[in-house]
Amino acid sequence: MGIKISILLCLCCGLYSYSQQDSIPENEYIKNFNDKISSRLSLTNTYNEFNFSNNSFEYKLEPNKTDYLGVSVLFRSVELDFGFAPNFLKLNADNSNSKLFNLNFRFFLNQWMQTIDLYKQKGFSTVINDIKIDLSETTTFKVGGSTSYIFNRNFSFRAIGYQNEWQKKSAGSFIPKLYYYYTKFEVADLGIKENYSFYDIAIAPSYYYNFVFQENFYISLGLSVGIGINHNELNYELSSESNTYALYELGSRIALGYNSDTFFTGINSNVLFLKHHADSANKIEDKITFLEFYLGYRFKAPKKFMKLADDFNRKFGF
Repeated sequence: MGIKISILLCLCCGLYSYSQQDSIPENEYIKNFNDKISSRLSLTNTYNEFNFSNNSFEYKLEPNKTDYLGVSVLFRSVELDFGFAPNFLKLNADNSNSKLFNLNFRFFLNQWMQTIDLYKQKGFSTVINDIKIDLSETTTFKVGGSTSYIFNRNFSFRAIGYQNEWQKKSAGSFIPKLYYYYTKFEVADLGIKENYSFYDIAIAPSYYYNFVFQENFYISLGLSVGIGINHNELNYELSSESNTYALYELGSRIALGYNSDTFFTGINSNVLFLKHHADSANKIEDKITFLEFYLGYRFKAPKKFMKLADDFNRKFGF
């Protein structure tokens, strides 16, 4: 059984980021829930895979995928998540030697949005000459994220990615992003010992739109296209090399759901492609996939919670 623990404790940054929003009044487009605690159950599948190609071969390094169940509690900017991958889910049945550790952070400061991602994986497979080969000792590690600016104050990213706001009327926004990731993977199977390190940075303009119908239902679409640079270091048993290539980014997000004062539910899907091009023949594609189904309920926060948050804001001048 795999375990996924995600503690979205933004600490001072998180408390500060949401306290800045406490004084912004609600409008006809957005309703916030500063006085409520949100609880949610989720079923999530997320992973990081790689595809390598040149003139003579192509192969995909695909992780042994895992579904995990999650429970989370959110109050303002502090969210606690715990997830685990039970063996009774079909996708997890033959993954006893695989491991996934994943952390995702998202916090806000006025119209700025910061995300931080961490993926640590063990257990992959690939196909060579139509034969599937298990790479149980191959591991990958990725850490990084993005910094974004949301131009339209009437557009709520929290409503689709955080569920602590309710988008009441349709709105969209231009959202430029700066991506940065460090990735390392080690191949230790089939008598091969190699490790690769990637440093990626890209600027990616994007546009998101929340389409609201019948007030409670929404469909959200987002697309980003960017360009940057990739620096990689390849270490073989007897040699090593480093190169700097062009980097192309393509991201998409689709979400749909239902929102109300108490009950909320929905589906979130997000795919990020980072493509490294040494030339027209040699390419590496780095893909992060995220899919989540969730059910949630909001209830009135105890007065002690409210007083603690308000006292914190007053004490530190937020």
